[in-house]
Amino acid sequence: MAEGEEDIFLRAKSRTFSGLTEDEERQWTGPFYFIQAADPQLGLMKAWREGDSEGGGDEWAEEVELTKQAVEAVNQLRPRPRFMVLCGDLVHAMPDTPYREAQERDLKAALKGTDPSIPLVFVSGNHDLGNAPTPSTVEQYCRAWGDDYFSFWVGGVLCLVLNSQLFYDSSACPELKEAQEIWLEAQLSKASSSSPTEPKPKHLLVFQHIPLYIKNPDEEDDYFNLQREVRQNLMDRFKRADTWPRHGTVDSRILTLDTWILTWTELLANRILDHLNATFSSSTPLDTTWTYPTTTHALYIVTTL
Repeated sequence: MAEGEEDIFLRAKSRTFSGLTEDEERQWTGPFYFIQAADPQLGLMKAWREGDSEGGGDEWAEEVELTKQAVEAVNQLRPRPRFMVLCGDLVHAMPDTPYREAQERDLKAALKGTDPSIPLVFVSGNHDLGNAPTPSTVEQYCRAWGDDYFSFWVGGVLCLVLNSQLFYDSSACPELKEAQEIWLEAQLSKASSSSPTEPKPKHLLVFQHIPLYIKNPDEEDDYFNLQREVRQNLMDRFKRADTWPRHGTVDSRILTLDTWILTWTELLANRILDHLNATFSSSTPLDTTWTYPTTTHALYIVTTL
């Protein structure tokens, strides 16, 4: 491993994140913003065009160029975002398939251009772990990108990164699912408790690749959401944490952020969007659900109040 690489890509260790720990970031310091990106998925664009989205993926120059453009735009933002999170499907090649190592290598090369003051937070997706992850595929991911689930703090806000594939299908690794469940319960308990010296987090942000639901909590099971039984279990646990996520709003203390669901503070968001529009010279102005130029490369800007 090259010198300095661990600082960029492997900061999530021992279920926390170096530089964004509770000791360093427990106190609320006022509003801030961060970048949420999703599905850089190097190798998908050609495969999708050729109708072979399950295989293919032997070219990814387009995805690399778009990633570099996104990094360049993020680097020009003032003030700086507190962090940038990539919510899964970092590459298209599944574990133990051709092109996997090359795609990961080229994605890291593109992301290395990110300003060092902007921490990179990685979330695992199904293409990173497999649709039914195994201990081996989880270990491979952790070697490349850091822990598959962990917590970190930013300015008084507690952030949880979850491995949503363990919710979706843990048949090949039930012990890993159980470990995340126990850890998550402890984190939610911490979020709902307070003392004179340790107040509750100002907000709780939850990052995962697969959303709880797309449009409403009672919708039918789909490839793009979590199963209803699993979904309800998580919703009940969030409720017991003393508050409940209201997707797409900023008036709840818990916000769930994944590939599809975002929250905004309009004034700062518009300011950033103006900058991004100018950077990319897009013929169509960007909005709060901007994807450029395909849904495989979504760049979202979110702020907390």
